[in-house]
Amino acid sequence: MQRTTEPELMDTDAQALAYALADFSAPHQHFVELCSAVMPVDTALDVLDLGCGPADVTVRFALAYPRVKVDGVDGSAPMLALGRERVTRENLAHRVALHTMLLPAATLPRARYDAVISNSLLHHLHDPLVLWRTVRQAASPGATVCIMDLRRPDHPDVVDTLVRQHAADAPDVLRQDFRASLHAAFTVEEVQQQLKEAGLTLKVDAVGDRHLFIHGHVG
Repeated sequence: MQRTTEPELMDTDAQALAYALADFSAPHQHFVELCSAVMPVDTALDVLDLGCGPADVTVRFALAYPRVKVDGVDGSAPMLALGRERVTRENLAHRVALHTMLLPAATLPRARYDAVISNSLLHHLHDPLVLWRTVRQAASPGATVCIMDLRRPDHPDVVDTLVRQHAADAPDVLRQDFRASLHAAFTVEEVQQQLKEAGLTLKVDAVGDRHLFIHGHVG
């Protein structure tokens, strides 16, 4: 199945609210657990979260890592508005800051970070190297990288199956977005080639029935 791109930003109020209200607790918490296998949770880190959206992953990560400070960046103002409300509710404003920013960005909130994380940004990008170049730009030598994203199925029938399994009860806007995102996602082999082009030595694992986990350290 060939890749079909989708809009890079989820920038309507309806999309943002539907996404923020949806129950992504299982995959988002799984992502944090995968991160914890790569970097100890008791470490003091400056962390960059790329494509943080309404900050569900950002908040979960900050709660799991009590000594981190996180800068979340996203290009969608409606998403970030909901994310800032979430950060305030969780009393994390002293450790979590959200920034409106489109990638590629000439400057980031900090010059360098001890870790770079991202969930479900890669498939939105028309040019995937934008993500990997930003990782290189942001990461200090030896920085940890943990990125999770969707994995494109081999056949449209598998897309139909995944939508039925994981979004049957979701609002129409989320079902449509999920279907479009599966078509826009990358395969393991494609991500491995992207990393090679970007000069990054990271591992790419297939996780579950629909995700990729890209992890390692920047040399």
